Amino acid sequence: MNETPIDLDRHRGMAAQKATDIRRVLAEVETNTRLLRDRQGVVELQLLAVPAATWSEAVAKARYVLNLYSAGLAPTDTHHRDLVTAVLADLTRLSGDDT
Repeated sequence: MNETPIDLDRHRGMAAQKATDIRRVLAEVETNTRLLRDRQGVVELQLLAVPAATWSEAVAKARYVLNLYSAGLAPTDTHHRDLVTAVLADLTRLSGDDT
């Protein structure tokens, strides 16, 4: 038995190699997306389970929700995007936070 791996890509055409590369990247992206969704679910359960004990915790929750909302807005919905930006700026200014 030969221990040296065979480079199968050498025996295929360029189009087949590119198609394989694309499939691998898409599978990796899908896996990463699934992991991010799972983590997001955990964070959201924690945000729901524990009420904010301070104004800064309430501001952090509000920022999270506003960022979720703005991520779902159409790129052309500049009015609502501007509104979210203004509210986030108000939260930052009023909380004394520079984040």
